[in-house]
Amino acid sequence: MTQYVVGVDFGTLSGRAVVVRVGDGAEVGTAVHEYRHGAVERTLPHTGEALPPHWALQIPSDWTDVLRNAVPAAVASAGVDPAAVIGIATDFTACTFLPVLADGTPLSDVLPAQRHAYPKLWKHHAAQGQADRINALAASRRESWLPRYGGKLSSEWQLAKALQVLEEAPEIYARADRFIEAADWIVWQLAGVETRNACTAGYKGVFQDGTYPSKAYLEALHPGFGDWVSKVDGPLSPLGGRAGSLTAEAAAWTGLPAGIAVAVGNVDAHVTAPAAKAVSPGQLVAIMGTSTCHVMSGESLADVPGMCGVVQDGIIPGLWGFEAGQSGVGDIFAWFVETQLRGGVTHEELTQLAAAQRPGQHGLVALDWHNGNRSVLVDHGLSGVIVGQTLATRPEDVYRALVEATAFGTRTIVETLELSGVPVTEFIAAGGLLKNRFLMQVYCDVLRRPISVIGSEQGPALGSAIHAAVAAGAYPDIRAAAEAMGRVERDVYVPDPGAADVYDRLYAVYVELHDHFAGSARGGSDALHRLRALREEVAA
Repeated sequence: MTQYVVGVDFGTLSGRAVVVRVGDGAEVGTAVHEYRHGAVERTLPHTGEALPPHWALQIPSDWTDVLRNAVPAAVASAGVDPAAVIGIATDFTACTFLPVLADGTPLSDVLPAQRHAYPKLWKHHAAQGQADRINALAASRRESWLPRYGGKLSSEWQLAKALQVLEEAPEIYARADRFIEAADWIVWQLAGVETRNACTAGYKGVFQDGTYPSKAYLEALHPGFGDWVSKVDGPLSPLGGRAGSLTAEAAAWTGLPAGIAVAVGNVDAHVTAPAAKAVSPGQLVAIMGTSTCHVMSGESLADVPGMCGVVQDGIIPGLWGFEAGQSGVGDIFAWFVETQLRGGVTHEELTQLAAAQRPGQHGLVALDWHNGNRSVLVDHGLSGVIVGQTLATRPEDVYRALVEATAFGTRTIVETLELSGVPVTEFIAAGGLLKNRFLMQVYCDVLRRPISVIGSEQGPALGSAIHAAVAAGAYPDIRAAAEAMGRVERDVYVPDPGAADVYDRLYAVYVELHDHFAGSARGGSDALHRLRALREEVAA
């Protein structure tokens, strides 16, 4: 009998299930289930309470609804016998983090009127104040783990989010028996056992060299925070490992056979690497969507400024995994079309107008910080900037400048890696923005290097399916499974030398503005921070 696996990708607004043939990675069926509550950013669903600025939550029942709806629908669309499915694996946005009781019950189910009881989505940026203190204290104490995160922990990561709960809702913090990544929580629902995957523990939980931050450091942050490790600690499971077997209850949800392999959880970006056959040192995968995550493996440890994390075995076992990212990319383009043009022109029409221009024709340079900066500044208090506008500036000029700004942000990350001794030998693009050929050519010209493209529209789900095949024993390891099941098209885009020359000049202006508006950390202006503070003071 031909064997199949299921990969489930939990995104920001929906979950997608893909049925994949084990022998060659063919995607034979797929289904999407939209979250009923989406991303909760304005009001708490059960009470209507207005959420403060920079909050972003989710509802756990939306995730289990994906298992109940998307998985059986994908199997039905594939037309395969469910008995032929030998394993299931999942991936999640991260850091998406929730407090739970000892049996895994989300606190939001128990205390629906308490906003801190809910999972904090990856783009929850309301813990920036906590992150600033975490970083300042770690730097003053010269904590050994800090360089592994480029010198700064993000407000998006576990430590800042948990400290915010302790300081703003200590009763919620005390009530939580455990805090867990959604990537591990969903595996708990499938297999009935709690696991902690090596990827999220390292990148989002500050687990380095076999340990979490010390109790002394945590207590120095806030009295009572010293017990934090007891709420997250547990045996780490290797990527590609088998977390357990599908329970009877989860089998009823999904329509899959009870007892099949459930793979260890993973992060949506990191699991995309094997789907793109990026399992060797130097192959960088950029997962380009509402935000962009850049992941790659290297043979040795290197401290790289502004990295989201450098984790041993964090992407491919046996290698050091490097993660960087941009907090806003597709979100920036959507914001411009939806709020600045107000329906005057479609996104497609705007792209056509922008593509008709020559590089440098609009006379603009933008900073892509509309949702803060993840790498390499790690500062979510920053905001977007557009320089060079005149009365002749047209919407397509601004749109093109925003596209170029995100490409410049990616170039900053690539150059920072290479200057730190981590060579980037291949740039592979994945994600929803691949459909925009204009954008991809801009990136190619800005980077001055060819761009390869993943051969699947469902990179994370395919990557999860690859992990499911390994967990089920169909392949000995992730590398072997990726070789058989992954897909990539080499050098789909090649740089235009003339355009690249102009972009070098524009990039020099971008770097100048980047360092100036980064604030006092780089000897520049704190104007963006002061504007943000004033806005929040007036809005309070």
